[in-house]
Amino acid sequence: MMICSLDLGKFKSVACFYDCKTRKYAFETILTKRSHIDKLLDDNEINLLVMEACGPSGWISDVSHQRKVKTLVCSTNDEAWMWNKTKRKTDRDDALKLAKMAAMGVLTPVHVPKPEIREQRAIIKYRKNLDGRINRIKNGIRSSFANRGIEIDSGARAWHTGRVHIDSCRTPITLCNADDLWKGQLDLELTQLDALTAEMQAVEDRLELFAADNAMIQLVMTIPGVGRKTAELLVAIIDDPHRFKSARHLSSYLGLTPKQYQSGETDRNGRISKRGPKLARTMLLECAWVSLRYNDWSKKTFERIHGGSKTRRKKAGIALARKIAMVAWAMMRDQKAWDPNRALQESAAEPGIQELTTEDTETQESKPKKKAKLIRAKPHAPGPVISDEPKQRSGRGSKPTRRRGSARRSPLKT
Repeated sequence: MMICSLDLGKFKSVACFYDCKTRKYAFETILTKRSHIDKLLDDNEINLLVMEACGPSGWISDVSHQRKVKTLVCSTNDEAWMWNKTKRKTDRDDALKLAKMAAMGVLTPVHVPKPEIREQRAIIKYRKNLDGRINRIKNGIRSSFANRGIEIDSGARAWHTGRVHIDSCRTPITLCNADDLWKGQLDLELTQLDALTAEMQAVEDRLELFAADNAMIQLVMTIPGVGRKTAELLVAIIDDPHRFKSARHLSSYLGLTPKQYQSGETDRNGRISKRGPKLARTMLLECAWVSLRYNDWSKKTFERIHGGSKTRRKKAGIALARKIAMVAWAMMRDQKAWDPNRALQESAAEPGIQELTTEDTETQESKPKKKAKLIRAKPHAPGPVISDEPKQRSGRGSKPTRRRGSARRSPLKT
């Protein structure tokens, strides 16, 4: 079996040809271009192509699949890639280690989405980048006015009805004097802001057309509180719902599961791992907070988790975001729309939830709410006294010190 491992770089890549029977290997340096990859696959008989997950791995994987070459794209976040104590690190060493680990079968494969899904992920990420650039320019404009004591409208009004006042202060940079150069800077910033706003609107229009034609996005949008942006991100991230074994597998992929430390009798859970796409966690958490106003299931789930404690509200928000992702994944897998009655029944069947009748709710509303009392554990009883004798002074400072150079004074006689 011939394994070809690629240590990909931005301009150059190193290919290692490893024979599993004879354990002999050879290296070849190529350019990271489509023509060189095509020649590499055509001139050599390769049974398995191995590479790390990075930018070029997407189109290289597409090229190898067209030639029906078995391809393995592996994650670099596993323990097999932790080579902190290596004496030497080169591209050839990395390619050889990659080939040896592939022969031993210790590499974890990574799902490579289709080209259209990769393009969808890229445009969603680009929209977030545009939004950040627009906000930075707006904050810079506000700072310019604040540093000169000029008041403008607060909030979104400054960029709608208050834009006339802002435009009245702009001047082309070529016409500015030495004491009003900030007006020229304001003109340049406003020009960039208008251009970026137009680009953002074009991206939003294209994504709206894409969401209207995508049945999966329309299916996820049936969840109350889940809008188009969250739905299209979940569909792009999940891609194929059958590639996840369970809902816990999906939660771990999104980085919403707690870390675990277990050794001997010690077993504790820490914070969430934060592995996987950061943008997905951010939008899911925002969707969780918004869904409390529109979704009864989200509200009941949130109240059950935090249990009336103010210190657990953020943890309950993260848990609700994870549950929303799990529900969306199950709907995509089963091709079923949101059913509010079924969701409320399942939430009521979970431990800690009881169905309240109308009489119970009326009596609870009439009673004044009491603050939750913190129940502390009782202190342990003191242990037995080992000895009643006073402790003797030992070590440094046990003997009284005398001042050097002066005799001890005797007490006066009376």
